[in-house]
Amino acid sequence: MDKASLEKTAIDVLKTIYDPEIPVDIYELGLIYELKVSDEFHADILMTLTSPNCPVAESLPVEVEEKVAGIGGMTSAKVEITFEPPWDKDMMSEEAQLELGML
Repeated sequence: MDKASLEKTAIDVLKTIYDPEIPVDIYELGLIYELKVSDEFHADILMTLTSPNCPVAESLPVEVEEKVAGIGGMTSAKVEITFEPPWDKDMMSEEAQLELGML
């Protein structure tokens, strides 16, 4: 697998992880700010949470790391949490906004 294929697979995997408070996956919610796969097939993921007091602040980044690192061909994954810029509903995809009745 090449880097582009691994990135696409990683996005597909991220779309299987849901925020427990909102019935939309974390990718469509706009919580993933950046995903980079290195030449060594390591994934660096920059993400945020819907709020600093998010009830899954401890478990969600671990779940993201484990699921992305578990992709065949991926050597490892590291999640970095940021609150800059702060997440807001405008970061959601049109699909997520439609699903939540915001459009």
